[in-house]
Amino acid sequence: MTEPYLEKVGSKELANGASPAQIGRPPVSEDLLLNSLLRVATKLHTLWLKTTYPFASFGKRVSIRCSCDILRSMAPDISMGDNVYLGPDVWLNVPPGSENPTAKIVLGSGCGIGRRSFISARNSIVLEADVLLAPSVLIMDHGHEFSNIELPIHEQGVTRGGRIFIGRNCWLGQNAVIVCNHGELTIGRNSVVGANSVVTKSFPPFSVIAGNPATLIRTFDRQTGRWIRAEAACKQHS
Repeated sequence: MTEPYLEKVGSKELANGASPAQIGRPPVSEDLLLNSLLRVATKLHTLWLKTTYPFASFGKRVSIRCSCDILRSMAPDISMGDNVYLGPDVWLNVPPGSENPTAKIVLGSGCGIGRRSFISARNSIVLEADVLLAPSVLIMDHGHEFSNIELPIHEQGVTRGGRIFIGRNCWLGQNAVIVCNHGELTIGRNSVVGANSVVTKSFPPFSVIAGNPATLIRTFDRQTGRWIRAEAACKQHS
C-alpha cells in the first residue's frame, strides 16, 4: 500500500495556520532585491555556523536564518541532518545538568522548523526525518523547578525532565506545545498535531491529535486507506 501522506487528512481539527510548503523554505519577498539580500545573508550565516561552531553534526544544504538563537557553547549537543531549515527567530536551547553524552537536540534530514519555535532539551529531543513545525511551536523535555518556596524560580534551575521522540513525517500545528516532565513521550510517525494543542503523553503512528490536553481525533485505517474518527477505530477493534 502507498504510504499515507499528511495532506490526505483533510480534517477541520488541523487549522494549522500555515501549510507544510510554507515551512520548508525561506519565504519569497515581493521586493526582489530584499529577497536576494536575505538569501545571501542566510547562506553566509549558515556557513559561519557550520565552519566555526562545534556541532555534533551538520548536514548538507542546511539553512539557518540570521535571527535564530543558537549559542556556540550548546552546539556540541545539537545535530542536524541534510536539508534542515530553521525559520526566523527559532531558538535551540540546551540547559545544563544532563548526563546524556550524545546530542540532545537531533533534527533529522528534511526537518523544517517554523519561525519563533522553541526547542529546549535537557536530556533528549529527537525529530526524525521530514518533521515540520508551524510557527511558535514549543518542545521541552523538562520544566522549571519550583519546589523550594524560599528561592526565586529563576534560581532553581530546571527539573530532571524526560525524553521526547517525534517520528518521521509528522506535522505540528501553530502554537502546539509538546512537554515531557518525566519518562518518555513519543509521537508516532505520520502524525498531525492540531494548532494550539498541548501534548503531554505519547500517541501511536498515523494519529491526528488536538486539544488541551491533546486527545486522539483521527487515525489511519490501513484496510480502507482512509483517515477515520477515533471512535470508529475503537469500535472496529472492540
